[in-house]
Amino acid sequence: MKKEKTPQKGFTLIETLVAVALLSIAVVAPMSLASKSLSSARYARDQITSFYLAQEAIEALRSIRDAQILLIAQSASGAPDIFGPIPHDNSPFIIDARKTDPGSAITPCSGGACPPLQTNHSLYGYESGWENTHFTRTVRACFIQSNGSCASAATGELRVSVTVEWQAGPIQKRTFSISENLYRWVVDGSAQE
Repeated sequence: MKKEKTPQKGFTLIETLVAVALLSIAVVAPMSLASKSLSSARYARDQITSFYLAQEAIEALRSIRDAQILLIAQSASGAPDIFGPIPHDNSPFIIDARKTDPGSAITPCSGGACPPLQTNHSLYGYESGWENTHFTRTVRACFIQSNGSCASAATGELRVSVTVEWQAGPIQKRTFSISENLYRWVVDGSAQE
């Protein structure tokens, strides 16, 4: 009697390869989405941090301007200049908002390159012993002419520009810039009315 061949049960090599490919796609696709989500979240975090660091510099300069008003109010002659300690020649400088004395809060950047901000993992500033961050904040200020360009002589308006740069990856350098005008709203020792 002749035996009939019974069909073999199980996966063929092609079926196995198709199954492995489908499982690989099912695992790789969510992992890729998770990786992109983490990258986007990191970028958003750094973007928000850079906005607050830039705004902090403007608020610190506004505070210095307003502190000058107290000096003017206490002086019989109306001196000093309301923008006195703020560099206004459009050269780069840094400001440490934690410090209340303008002489120690404002420091010119040497060679046009400002140092990176530092942190103690709670505050940002410039303090020896603190860890460097990947953020660099550059502040510039100049008096405004009526046509909007920088003036060499004192006027009633000071434009403050802040740029925060950070390294977002091995190649990408991101920047965030903000500017605001500070006004001379009291009579001071600058001979500006």
